[in-house]
Amino acid sequence: MPVTYEALHNENVSEKKPTSCVVLAVVMASLTVLGVVLAIAILERPASKNHEEKILPLEPSIDNCSLSLVESIPLYMEYNDNATFGVPLEDAWEGLIAMATEQLDVVSFYWTLTGSDINVNSSTSVPGSRILKRLEALPSRNVSVRVLTSKPSVSTNSTDFTSLQQKGVLVREVDFGRLAHGVLHSKFWIVDRKHLFIGSPNMDWRALTQVKELGVLINDCPTLAIDLEKIFTSYWEMGLPNSSLPDPWPSTYNTNITKLHPLLVKEDNISSQIYIAASPPPFCPRSRTQDLDAILTSISEAQHYVDVAVMEYFPIVQFLKPQKYWSDLDDAIRAAAFDRRVKVRMLISCGRDSNPKVLPFLQSLAALDSHFLHISIKIKLFIVPVGNQTDIPYSRVNHNKYMVTDKVAYIGTSNWSGDYFTTTGGVGLVISHMLLSRCGRSLFRVNSVLFLKETGTHSLRCT
Repeated sequence: MPVTYEALHNENVSEKKPTSCVVLAVVMASLTVLGVVLAIAILERPASKNHEEKILPLEPSIDNCSLSLVESIPLYMEYNDNATFGVPLEDAWEGLIAMATEQLDVVSFYWTLTGSDINVNSSTSVPGSRILKRLEALPSRNVSVRVLTSKPSVSTNSTDFTSLQQKGVLVREVDFGRLAHGVLHSKFWIVDRKHLFIGSPNMDWRALTQVKELGVLINDCPTLAIDLEKIFTSYWEMGLPNSSLPDPWPSTYNTNITKLHPLLVKEDNISSQIYIAASPPPFCPRSRTQDLDAILTSISEAQHYVDVAVMEYFPIVQFLKPQKYWSDLDDAIRAAAFDRRVKVRMLISCGRDSNPKVLPFLQSLAALDSHFLHISIKIKLFIVPVGNQTDIPYSRVNHNKYMVTDKVAYIGTSNWSGDYFTTTGGVGLVISHMLLSRCGRSLFRVNSVLFLKETGTHSLRCT
């Protein structure tokens, strides 16, 4: 494998030396601050003229789907009484398991749903254990369960797969190291081909109680669920021994739901257009909008503001040796702020295992902020208080991966560095509102409120 993943680009494996967020915060104190909620639109990769795959025309359709934002708030974080919250992550997962009658498919970079998986004895791991037990019980209800994970992945003592397989759950590892020189970093659920969840949390008990997470739950949306199932199936097939990436992908993996042909969804008389993007390019049929294109298009189409909240912002390809500079997202942000005077706000995580090497890149962006030149780039570090949870590794961090502009909202599974879009498996959900209203009760509006909550606009207080 030409790329050595000794340090996986994930929240739970790192060779980085622990860094003090106090130091980072002091250095960043001169940077103006604000935060983010999601958005995105996407550049669809054009198909080759000689391409064998036939992209069928999209038939006009409207799905009456139900969309809800999902959040996980780490223990010992407090907000004002008027703060807005998404559906609790545990409730969302429990609900999906309860409603499953035929089939449940789950993808996660790694699985550590019990404290013993990481040699930790903590009462905060109980919700994860409950989820594992619920999943184990599904085959006894005649529900087919398939789970996917990455190879390589996080090194743990996890027995989750053994327990699941003993109960009749089908498990596969996708050797992304061999196939794409990366990892499978997607995190999503599909239930009965009509309900789905996409977001930042891995199948990890810490995602339920120790880590800040954000995702979107979509119920009664079979058209979108079947589209996401095509991505799951591509992973599932590549999880077979000696699999190889097809080029081109068979027509069964084609999608008609793209940036140019999004799915029209109506809920409470609010119309939205939705599509799913994916990465890396070798895992995408030519009809699929790529994740990076979705983000770049969303930024380029913004007219007033771009809010970004990610765990890690690193304009390099960091897991190559030697590392390479990678400016795609950085250039797009600078161009939006300078060329079109779009207001940019970025909320970047800062935890015990954060890499201090990101600081010069953030300082470089913040240096463009100028009232005189009408350039606005505000950056804030998000610190989850550790409190008395020091015995729990790779926790107490803001793991969100989303963006919001005046045009779209985007919720993804990837951090913002080059590896995630070139060699890593990931997905992103793009939601654009045809009738944008900053005062409406749309998902877009709720996202914006959640972002403002995290930036302190609603007097966030961590204790």
